[in-house]
Amino acid sequence: MHRYDESFSKRCDLLAPRVVGALQSRHFEAYYCRTGAEAAALALGLIPEGASVSWGGSVTLQEIGLLDLVRRGPFRPLDRDTAQTPGERLDLMRQALLCDVYLTSVNALSEDGQLVNIDGVGNRVAAFTFGPQSVVAVAGMNKLCKTRPEAEIRARTYAAPLNAQRVLAGAGPEAVKTPCQHTGTCADCKSSACICSFLITTRMCRPAQRIKVILVGEPLGY
Repeated sequence: MHRYDESFSKRCDLLAPRVVGALQSRHFEAYYCRTGAEAAALALGLIPEGASVSWGGSVTLQEIGLLDLVRRGPFRPLDRDTAQTPGERLDLMRQALLCDVYLTSVNALSEDGQLVNIDGVGNRVAAFTFGPQSVVAVAGMNKLCKTRPEAEIRARTYAAPLNAQRVLAGAGPEAVKTPCQHTGTCADCKSSACICSFLITTRMCRPAQRIKVILVGEPLGY
């Protein structure tokens, strides 16, 4: 393990209990795992057998292997990547908002336990606010910010430009591009391809414990 990794892990171990406590004070169900593998196992255990399960776009979920575990498990996945047409994909995204368990990550969170998410279409942030019976959000501690305003800045100026490169990378030359694809930084644009259409802060979990937050002592996602 490199010195940076050791330092990161030590900081996470020190901060995690306080952040978990802050999340619990806002009625989230909160956990801390030191590794992505532990987090994937925990998340899997929070899904009842036979449950319908869907998810939003997330590098974190891919990195910890959770989606593959769900696809192979005793669940009913609603996987938009299985769609044959754009219309079928959109229909699966709508169905996902009524699933039993929705898997996702967050773009940023504050030390006082507030979650900040930014979205282009709105399906992922919609799941946070209402719809799925349960939401399981896995987040590396690299997404932790001191305050909510700092978390919003991270979501807008760091996570969003990186996700724009990822999400829009496969678009053809005729597709509309966002300024951050060209410059790497947020231009507060109004592009039709903007992935910053919706910016929400989840400051309380209602009903209590509907949203389960798993913090991970590894850098994950954007």
